[in-house]
Amino acid sequence: MCGIVGYIGEQDATPIILNGLKRLEYRGYDSAGVAVLSGGNIEIRRDAGKLKHLETLVQNTPIHGPVGIGHTRWATHGEPNQRNAHPHLGSTGEFVVVHNGIVENYLTLREELGAEGTQFNSETDTEIIVHLVEKFYASGSSLVKAVQQTLKRLKGAHGIVVMSSREPDKIVAARVGNAGGVVIGLGEGENYVASDLPAILEHTRRAVFLDSHQMAVVTREGLEVLDGGGNPVEYQVQNIAWDPVAAEKGVYRHFMQKEMHEQVRSLTDTLAGRVDFDRGQVLLNELNLDRETARDIRKIIITACGTAGHAGMVGKILIERIARVPVEVAIASEFRYADPLVDEHTVVLAISQSGETADTLAAMEEGRGKGAKLWSIVNAIGSQAMRIADGCISMQVGPEIGVASTKAFTAPLLDLYMLAIYLADLRGTIDAERRTALVNDLASIPSLVGACLDREEDILAMAHKFKNTRHMLYLGRGINMPIAYEGALKLKEISYIHAEAYPAGEMKHGPIALIDRSMPVVALAPKDPWYDKMLSQIEQAKARGGEVIAVATDGDTLIPDLTKHILWVPETPWLLSPVITSIPLQLFAYQIASLLGLDVDQPRNLAKSVTVE
Repeated sequence: MCGIVGYIGEQDATPIILNGLKRLEYRGYDSAGVAVLSGGNIEIRRDAGKLKHLETLVQNTPIHGPVGIGHTRWATHGEPNQRNAHPHLGSTGEFVVVHNGIVENYLTLREELGAEGTQFNSETDTEIIVHLVEKFYASGSSLVKAVQQTLKRLKGAHGIVVMSSREPDKIVAARVGNAGGVVIGLGEGENYVASDLPAILEHTRRAVFLDSHQMAVVTREGLEVLDGGGNPVEYQVQNIAWDPVAAEKGVYRHFMQKEMHEQVRSLTDTLAGRVDFDRGQVLLNELNLDRETARDIRKIIITACGTAGHAGMVGKILIERIARVPVEVAIASEFRYADPLVDEHTVVLAISQSGETADTLAAMEEGRGKGAKLWSIVNAIGSQAMRIADGCISMQVGPEIGVASTKAFTAPLLDLYMLAIYLADLRGTIDAERRTALVNDLASIPSLVGACLDREEDILAMAHKFKNTRHMLYLGRGINMPIAYEGALKLKEISYIHAEAYPAGEMKHGPIALIDRSMPVVALAPKDPWYDKMLSQIEQAKARGGEVIAVATDGDTLIPDLTKHILWVPETPWLLSPVITSIPLQLFAYQIASLLGLDVDQPRNLAKSVTVE
């Protein structure tokens, strides 16, 4: 999970940046680098691997200066090597950039710049940014205006920090969407830039958080914040408490809220190093899988509990549709008592945020005892579910403190999607054109999630209307049926409101008896293959006097005629739609619980890791 640190002042920037990057190591990375203004020139040191490699490089070839930026990178475009590590220099060596996010129109911009004679020194999408800044600066812009012009050309969500020897008295930072948070730390005669608070807390407790589409011009003496049009805006200085837990929350009321808003970044990091957008391929080397082994798989059993189980239900559809491998989803607590039909041609795939869930570990052991291959999708590095598996996909979402899982739900959805493509490729059940199309669909997901998160105020207004409801019914079909289950679970977990979820087609086989004006129905009706069927379910609920809350695709002209309560989501390829439709339901549950004054992060009777049966 990429990290950014910057410094401008009178001290030596290098040790401050390196120490700040250490504070962000928990987020995961595969290379690191630092750029410092030294004697009027930009000096760069960068290397693949952990920070200790960069520290050794800096010890052997020191760089010193009062202004600098640094970065830890998870690869998305190009291999994790020294050449592709951040920071990236422009052609003249006078501009340098670090970046969190994915430039979705990277190929188009690269072709455009290449046609103009630009020579590229890496395989990254980030290098596009510094060349654009350089280009606009050469046309007569200032550094600030050059960055503004560059941002207008980029698609996607980004956190960007730029420095130039042409204007050595400033660092320019920008945030677009939610891919990379940007926080400015204020000192005396010195200031700091970071992607997250822990990097700068040892230096200052006064912080300014950039909103989306804001830019910060940071100098030794102070800070100017500009909006997307370049106009100065007032900003609020947050005085961060010395309590390290409060500091970690930043501007958010609860860890759950913070973790929901981290999903743009966590999903970007989930893709990092696993997707080659240039070649249209997925690489899951951590599974230790070859073509022969992949073709020997006759069945996959996904086992998990709670939220992870709902991710597994989506995974069943993805793997069967894309890889054409039969998949069963087994509740982990039931699996080992069911005398499952497992043999050496079976894979037992466990999903667990903590990797220490007792029921899930027991299910893995049951599979092992019957000769199955074990895979896991786990967030906690070094956990038992990771250690005992033959292959493990790490979620890469960073620490999740809130008991009700959010970012550790959406990340496995992408992991399962990538797994489906990877298996299909190895088994020869997909052609290159189809594979490339599926891979390309991944590039826009982080920014689509960001678009959902930007609508939190609309969802808060909806929560006000329904906060006193005591019962809700959630309905979904096909690939969004598991999201109905997940939405209902979130509401139950943190608001203590009774909520049930059903496959929408089952409504008339019993649950329809419950529907009246006191039982709102949440209907997942995005533009997917089951859309027309969901319209019918909404009509049936309305006919019984039910109040319907619909999750619908932007631009839908039919849903507004059926209900005035709509949680809008951007249009998304249907196989990836569960990632997007889950976001408003997370926010809806959170806002209701928050309005009710409940302990959102630590709901009653629940624990983050269930280590007993």
